[in-house]
Amino acid sequence: MKLPRMEKPDKYVGLYVVDFGDTTGVGFTAEEAAELFESEMFRDCKAYKIHKAYPDGRLELKGVRREIFQLEAGMLFYAGDIETARADYKRLVKSGVETDVPCRAKINLAKLSDDKYTVALIYPAEYDDEMSGWLLEHNYKTAGQVEGGISAVTQYYKANPEIIERHQLWPASTIENRTGEELLAATKMAIQR
Repeated sequence: MKLPRMEKPDKYVGLYVVDFGDTTGVGFTAEEAAELFESEMFRDCKAYKIHKAYPDGRLELKGVRREIFQLEAGMLFYAGDIETARADYKRLVKSGVETDVPCRAKINLAKLSDDKYTVALIYPAEYDDEMSGWLLEHNYKTAGQVEGGISAVTQYYKANPEIIERHQLWPASTIENRTGEELLAATKMAIQR
């Protein structure tokens, strides 16, 4: 895979390189990569997330399975009583409101059984590293058990929890996503943004 030469490669960190086979595009958003993967025309393309960029133009890439764009991941913070769970929920919502989250996410305060509650932080799976980093950066801790990942969210949905409270988080800075014909035309460009 041959990458184009870029001015200011650091502005591409967190975006995606899509390898179409005969050409490559740098700077797709996760949503754009997901839309491309849904198309039969691009079923064989590959995506790589840009994790680090160097002044000389080199990029550190991490391959991303196409299925990941269709999934949700998350963190489930368990508590044995509603008071503890509600306090955990309020702290997480406060962090999400006061600081910029890496992606859209939802926070649920939910009852799983008479003595088991959870605060569920759920987000698109392709942002798992960024959301984990965000939680660490804000030193979010709870006293109870914690589960995370795609399978934890799948099990949470299967449990059909009783949602007590919910809150939606949105990132402050977002890159406008292209769709349809505009996105299709962009696949011919080496540098997306």
